[in-house]
Amino acid sequence: MSHGRNRTGEDAGGTSPASDSFEAEVLALLPSLRRYSRSLTRSDADGEDLLQDCVEKVLARRSQWRGLNLRGWVLTIMTNLYRNGLRQQGRRRFVDLDDSTDLPAAETDGDPLERSRLEAALNSLGEDYRAVLMLVVVEGYSYQDVATTLDIPIGTVMSRLSRARRKMNDLMNAENVITLRRPK
Repeated sequence: MSHGRNRTGEDAGGTSPASDSFEAEVLALLPSLRRYSRSLTRSDADGEDLLQDCVEKVLARRSQWRGLNLRGWVLTIMTNLYRNGLRQQGRRRFVDLDDSTDLPAAETDGDPLERSRLEAALNSLGEDYRAVLMLVVVEGYSYQDVATTLDIPIGTVMSRLSRARRKMNDLMNAENVITLRRPK
């Protein structure tokens, strides 16, 4: 039995080297995709469902990928799946961050209310603003990548990001109204 390549370029196991590389690149994107899917859905369970649907669609449509910017292509698919799901669902659901046990954020020893304040501030953002904020600030994408992924002009990315940051800042500072007494 030969373990070499056949005439189609596939190895004896039936996978081509390009296929192995594609799947490895998709696997490498999973942590980033998981964070983005959870930020869109505001739910661990719904985020996992969106992630699975996205990976399934990406693998099924690998022949449509043109070899450029896999990350942007996959994020575009995820964003479109999410938007299509909202249209079909017609409603939004929110899940408390305290209900989730496997978020990648580290616990802090500081303000115990910080996490709930941050959750409330993020949940108060509209989905368009939250998506831009998460992609630029958390995932580190360029404005151009976000514009391409969300299919919006780059100026819209910049204005949504500015407004999201301003609102987050206002909300995080507004609730910080504890007065401290000076020792006598």
